[in-house]
Amino acid sequence: MNIDAATVQMILAGIGETLYMVVLSTLIAYLIGLPMGILLVVTKKGGIHPIPWVQAVLGVIVNIFRSIPFIILLIMVLPFTRVLIGTTLGARAVVPPLVIAAAPYIARVVESSLSELDAGVVEAAKSMGASTWQIIWKVMLPETKPSLLLGGALVMTTILGYSTMSGFVGGGGLGDIAIRYGYYRYQVDVMLITVVILVIITQIIQEIGNRWSKGTDKRIR
Repeated sequence: MNIDAATVQMILAGIGETLYMVVLSTLIAYLIGLPMGILLVVTKKGGIHPIPWVQAVLGVIVNIFRSIPFIILLIMVLPFTRVLIGTTLGARAVVPPLVIAAAPYIARVVESSLSELDAGVVEAAKSMGASTWQIIWKVMLPETKPSLLLGGALVMTTILGYSTMSGFVGGGGLGDIAIRYGYYRYQVDVMLITVVILVIITQIIQEIGNRWSKGTDKRIR
């Protein structure tokens, strides 16, 4: 294994680009996916504010985008990315397709977490005259926070996996390094290092999510 200073510098830059893509994409995707997930639960039949057609339309949209493999979506939205960012290369250019891919996934994760809430808790809030908005922000989200945090960790690791695919279109980050050097130049040592780093980052994200979730779980106090 022959890793010089330039390679180390390149890998460090790749780590920074990967974290930039993952963190920024997760934040933006949650701004879209969290309200979508809440709407899926609130507007369903038997929800606190049933609007079946809204739930049905939103469900179809979510399912369509979740069904598109990320590598295909990445290529499909290149024209949109070029218009929005001004380029299709680099870490910034990967953020739009990551957001588009992650938001529907987040919506389903949030929907699943909120659906775990005991219906009796919601009914109790209703009986005390709480509005729909109050039930969402003061009952549903706080009561399902541990599950939502675990889901958030899962989302980040999924986005991390998506980000590595961007290397096929010059997206930057560790995935780009692994493909350019490990695949095209047959530098297996560089590819193995990037894989190990990605595994470590994944484990750190998951551990932070687990600890944060346990810290907010009232049932284990």
